Amino acid sequence: MDGLRVLELGTPGELRTELTELTLSGAKTATAGLPALDYDAEGEAVEHVGERLVLVDDSGMRAGEVEVTRVELVPFGEVSWEFARAEGEGYTSVGHWRESHRRYWEGQGGEVGDDTTIVCLWFRLV
Repeated sequence: MDGLRVLELGTPGELRTELTELTLSGAKTATAGLPALDYDAEGEAVEHVGERLVLVDDSGMRAGEVEVTRVELVPFGEVSWEFARAEGEGYTSVGHWRESHRRYWEGQGGEVGDDTTIVCLWFRLV
């Protein structure tokens, strides 16, 4: 969109609306991706620092733009509390983050073990 790749947070519906609103409010400054579901299946490369992405809302319309500030490929079992907190979704611990994300990705057909690589993407709203 407008020559930039698109950032679609979560699945369409209530979850995407909530995550987009958290991003626009500044509460959400990071998101996690499971390579098999979020990159490989779509033939997409992992984002890079400095890349700008169009944040889209539930209707696929432009809601804003973010700039990638940090990218880390981390084993699921080693995702940090710093990252979990930056996702801005109210996690109470990194264990809570892991439980929520494992359930989400497995619900999408992904397999997640402690050694599964996760893309930890940090961004800022521009």
